Amino acid sequence: MPITDWPEAERPREKLIAHGPTALSDAEILAIFIRTGLRSHTALDLARDWIGVFGGLRGFLDASTRELMDLPGLGPAKYAELQAALELGRRHLAATLERTDVMSSPEATYRFLTARLRNLRHEVFAILFLDCQQHLIAFEELFRGSLDSCVVHPRQVIERALHFNASAVILAHNHPSGMAEPSGADRHITDRLRQALELIDVRVLDHVIIGEERTPSFAERGWL
Repeated sequence: MPITDWPEAERPREKLIAHGPTALSDAEILAIFIRTGLRSHTALDLARDWIGVFGGLRGFLDASTRELMDLPGLGPAKYAELQAALELGRRHLAATLERTDVMSSPEATYRFLTARLRNLRHEVFAILFLDCQQHLIAFEELFRGSLDSCVVHPRQVIERALHFNASAVILAHNHPSGMAEPSGADRHITDRLRQALELIDVRVLDHVIIGEERTPSFAERGWL
């Protein structure tokens, strides 16, 4: 039976309008995005099947392009819409966190960086540029790499710090593998950047690594 033939109180879209999105299950939320099903499956059936394949909504949303495109009923158009919806959510969360003052506490900083970097499938090296009162001037993703590496150029970091007239910076990068423990290379590039930025009187306050759950901080470990 198509969803349009269901009682109105049971239809995901009408349920959301009446009670808000938190009243819906993961499958119901996804069904609204899917909109139409296949001949033998409603949109809700497809949503349940897709979530089941990956063991939950998070697994589905983190799946690779090829894995998603292989799902029956999810073609290029829906894949593009899904990625756009995810990016809208990330940008909304990041904008909300930024308005509440990224530097109000270490936890606020970590939440902001996690929102911007955790779900990326490639490694990104980013910097928070701060003024003399440690207020945020700008956040920039300066370098992008592969799944497990990213080349960082100190000269470009210095150029951007001078551009913003920054007094301090917080370095950050993600580990797409989910393992957030700092590597020897992470410590090496941190030392190089700290020494280079000292030449223009810019302090490195921290280097934060974003993984699946833990958020190692170089400052908390006494490495800076």
